[in-house]
Amino acid sequence: MKKFIIILFLGVISLSLFAQKNKDNVLNYQGVDQKKLHFGFTLGLNTMDFKITPSMNEYGADSKLLYPELNDLLTGFHVGIVSNLRLTEFLDLRFLPGISLGTRKILFYDENHNLDREMKIESTFIDLPLLLKYKATRINNTRPYIIGGVNVRNDMARNKEFIEEEKAAVYIKMKSFDIYYDLGAGVDFYLTYLKFSFEIKYSVGMLNVVSSDSYDDDPQYANSIDKLNSRIFMVSLHFE
Repeated sequence: MKKFIIILFLGVISLSLFAQKNKDNVLNYQGVDQKKLHFGFTLGLNTMDFKITPSMNEYGADSKLLYPELNDLLTGFHVGIVSNLRLTEFLDLRFLPGISLGTRKILFYDENHNLDREMKIESTFIDLPLLLKYKATRINNTRPYIIGGVNVRNDMARNKEFIEEEKAAVYIKMKSFDIYYDLGAGVDFYLTYLKFSFEIKYSVGMLNVVSSDSYDDDPQYANSIDKLNSRIFMVSLHFE
């Protein structure tokens, strides 16, 4: 993920220099910002995270404890459609429905800090974000902006049943629905025939997405977690 961000950053710098390097100081693709409604598409990478609140519930005759922890952030992928409504010269309303795929790994440690169990939680989110985009004054062929709003997500890949295979065992269940608030910033680059945007955004889930259902043979895993709040870091490229 770090290598990808570095490559994207270098690419954005190159595009910025290209956009600014124009002998006639021609403003590229001016019409897009005057349209009441325009469309495009987006793609990018993400890392999904959890904020874990342990329950500290003891289990077994020996009153043991398990400590859940997230480790090894993995890279996911997202795609979507851009729908942009111009409200004022500096403010847009954006609806970007799409799909986000990713994996999170929860590790459970015992009281002696030994690894007891590893569980991979895979997610396929249907994203329905409604965002406000506040744009700064355009400088030649670049225009920075900030963005924020609400995102409703539904996880289509949540485990409806416990997974009992030893190598891929998952003994906790996830709730499918969550509401996020999104905050981010980016830069629009105006090329000859399109507007290209580089955007970094952070999504914070507001609901507890762990289910209270527990696996009959090993209920300690679900019982060791009081709350799971989802976090998603996204790097996106928009083409409009």
